[in-house]
Amino acid sequence: MTSRTVAAIDCGTNSIRLLICDIDTERNRLTDRAREMRIVRLGEGVDATGRLAPAALDRTMAALGEYTDMIGRLAPEALRGQAVRMVATSATRDAENSQEFTSRVKEVLGIAPEVVTGDEEARLSFIGATGELGGAFAPYLVGDIGGGSTELVLGDASGVRGGRSVNIGCVRMTERHLHGDPPQPGEVAAATADIDAALDDAARGNFGAGDSAGQARTLVGLAGSVTTVAAIALGLAEYDSQRIHHSHIRAEQVHEICVQLLGQTRAQRAAIGAMHPGRVDVIGAGALILDRIMAKFGFGEVLVSEHDILDGIAWSLAT
Repeated sequence: MTSRTVAAIDCGTNSIRLLICDIDTERNRLTDRAREMRIVRLGEGVDATGRLAPAALDRTMAALGEYTDMIGRLAPEALRGQAVRMVATSATRDAENSQEFTSRVKEVLGIAPEVVTGDEEARLSFIGATGELGGAFAPYLVGDIGGGSTELVLGDASGVRGGRSVNIGCVRMTERHLHGDPPQPGEVAAATADIDAALDDAARGNFGAGDSAGQARTLVGLAGSVTTVAAIALGLAEYDSQRIHHSHIRAEQVHEICVQLLGQTRAQRAAIGAMHPGRVDVIGAGALILDRIMAKFGFGEVLVSEHDILDGIAWSLAT
């Protein structure tokens, strides 16, 4: 049998997501049964306090409870076959009380989450993002802009060559720098300097065996900041993942949208039709990170993918 039903959960700094799917390893095909996302802001305040806040933990466990019920209804075979994997990333790695998070997840889901390293997060993101591309226009630099960190992964059809995880994410940069409504020029300048310093550090390091990010032919952009910028660039009245997936957005468009978002008030950003309410506060920082990645490494466009670490987690259960 080449097909297996699996359930993958990705718990990041800003959101928690669920994918229930059937994976056919012979045809290299992933078919969704359900794909869900909740903005829970688990990492709220972690950069300042070093701890996961009680309210943030409660929000996350409530969403996880919904997901557990959904897996039981839609994919009981995944539960029986132990084909469920939950991965937690940046906020949980950074928190002093991560053991409390782990214990509560086990109570709700029945299994412990895996608090993965930045390197493993990068590898899973790369697998999820490039599995459908068949090696065309490789090597790839996959940029996964999360809430607390950004993963930069270099690789091709044969797999990952290497990656870097840098502590620049849309929530972290917003909480650290972008306090005004709209952010003031000095705040934007401070955020830009912070992002550029992290990217300079990433550029100085090898991505494995002498490889560098500059060798990539294609930038593949992942996660909500990138897909939201794409939705705005495409002029979508509402979010449409099918239109967004594998769209090509030019660097000039990304820069224009970045400047637009950073110059808007919260109310103006909230009025954008394709904007998820949970991204209103942090989308300016996310767009700025994408803009600076493209400028730093000289990419003229970004290939936007709706498939990311969540899909990589699912693939890891089937192989």
